[in-house]
Amino acid sequence: MSPLTGIAALQERIQRLEDHQEILGVLAAYGPAVDSGSADAVAELWTGDGSYTYSLGDGEATLTGPEDFRGMVHGPSHQKIIAEGSSHFLGIPDIRVSGDTAVATGYSMLVRHRDGTDPGYYVDRLSANRWELARTGSGWKVTARTNSLLDGRAASRQMLAKAGSAAL
Repeated sequence: MSPLTGIAALQERIQRLEDHQEILGVLAAYGPAVDSGSADAVAELWTGDGSYTYSLGDGEATLTGPEDFRGMVHGPSHQKIIAEGSSHFLGIPDIRVSGDTAVATGYSMLVRHRDGTDPGYYVDRLSANRWELARTGSGWKVTARTNSLLDGRAASRQMLAKAGSAAL
């Protein structure tokens, strides 16, 4: 291997590590932003046309764009959750980068504070997650997130089965 080839390979490895670290940072920022009610910080994690699809009972709902994300954070349901005490906790994801796009697959759970006579915490939601990201001029941003409840539905298992796959 020539010295130039070795340097190019090293630069490529460093870029992959930096991409992985930056993507972890984007995902890690979600929980604190959403639990603190920081609507702008939540919206800034996505591209302008980014989407978030999540399980809702037997169906699903989709948020698209910064105004939807801000509306979710400022909405009465979310405000009640954070006022009572909550943690949107993300497990360490499997991250696959291909050029300027990436997919992160993993778990999330919403832990909530009990009130009244039974203090403590409980898991309110446990979900499989697929985060699709793109490298932008201002760093990695989420283009789409799909959150599927781990309540026995096949879609959740299928999403998790794709983790570790080289195919994005």
